[in-house]
Amino acid sequence: MKPNYKNWVPKGMLWGIYAATGLAVILFVWAVTSLAGIWGLVLDGIFGLLSVAGLFGAVTMTRLYKAFSYEGKTRLSERIIEGTASYVTIPAGGTGLDVGCGSGALTIACAKRNPEAKMVGVDRWGIEYSSFSQALCEENAKAEGVAEKIEFRQGDARKLPFEDETFDAVTSNYVYHNINGIDRRKLLEETLRVLKKGGTFAIHDLLSPSYYGDLETWMEELRKAGYEKVELIDTTQGKFMTAEEAKKLWLKGSKLLLGQK
Repeated sequence: MKPNYKNWVPKGMLWGIYAATGLAVILFVWAVTSLAGIWGLVLDGIFGLLSVAGLFGAVTMTRLYKAFSYEGKTRLSERIIEGTASYVTIPAGGTGLDVGCGSGALTIACAKRNPEAKMVGVDRWGIEYSSFSQALCEENAKAEGVAEKIEFRQGDARKLPFEDETFDAVTSNYVYHNINGIDRRKLLEETLRVLKKGGTFAIHDLLSPSYYGDLETWMEELRKAGYEKVELIDTTQGKFMTAEEAKKLWLKGSKLLLGQK
């Protein structure tokens, strides 16, 4: 049995973008050919802008879908997962946490790299990622031969269902930038809350100022709070992907935050 890690751009999301774009184009053509006067011009402009935005989004998401496919040529997802997991070291008998585990890929990769430790994967498995589920994660863990080393459970990154200092390592990949309506620094600090003293973290995300503000200032704040060896690695310069791939896929802000509590 082979694992099925799905795609980070679900087909339902992709088809939704295609449908919305198609509707915008149809409405634009209708407005241009059927309406006159000021309202015709206004609707021409609105539907025209929506069509352009939709086409741009459709092209970008299609590129991402192809890049993130585990069956495709680039296998970017696999490169990112294995690259992030290589920084997760858990002591024998210890436990690591993967926040926003999706289909279980990073959780499983960490378990395979730390055979004497255990992993916990948490996710809310929301409707926008309905193809991901706890059952899928468990099936993938069985396929990879590490089911006995992993527990998957429901959980929200905004308020993790764990006590302070529970885990020896925490990790996550491309999760926090997707969560709106909350300070993303606070989101990441919630993950760090459950990390034991002396534990390590490896967080990969779109760690850009637009999401997190001034990163150097924030890293200094973490150091002052007692975190050690806080380091930020740009993963778009050949680390996980090439600069050209990152630019083409709008992933130029991809960085890996490493450190120890």
